[in-house]
Amino acid sequence: MLSRKAKYALIACQHLAEYYQRGPRLIMDIASAEELPKKFLELILLDLKNAGHLESKKGKGGGYMLARSPAEITVGAIVRTIDGPLAPFRCASATAPLPCEECTDPETCGIRSVMRDARDALSDVLDRLTLADMLQRRDQLRQDKQGDVMFYI
Repeated sequence: MLSRKAKYALIACQHLAEYYQRGPRLIMDIASAEELPKKFLELILLDLKNAGHLESKKGKGGGYMLARSPAEITVGAIVRTIDGPLAPFRCASATAPLPCEECTDPETCGIRSVMRDARDALSDVLDRLTLADMLQRRDQLRQDKQGDVMFYI
């Protein structure tokens, strides 16, 4: 399960993707628009900046903005920045595997094998989809919802 911090990071990045090439956004404006806790958001945005996903500008007209196009930033990259490896158990991690204390033979562990499959499936989705894809899906869902409402009127 993803952490709340990762969810807030995705919400903030989706917001910044919507404003891409329209200038920086203040933390206060992002927090207000997305109903996120400002202090927690500050920490999240700093983590994303330190990882190279965001840039910041100080002073008047300053704030945060995406460091690259929304089409170049994957959902998986954001999640990994905040939560670390995607594997349900550390032993199944592709990038930082750690053996379980209880495991007598990691190479033949059925649990590890299943969790690696789960990691691979999640990775396949999150690493294929970008912030631009996420925005497009949101907009399509909103459009579909409006169409449904008009159909029932």
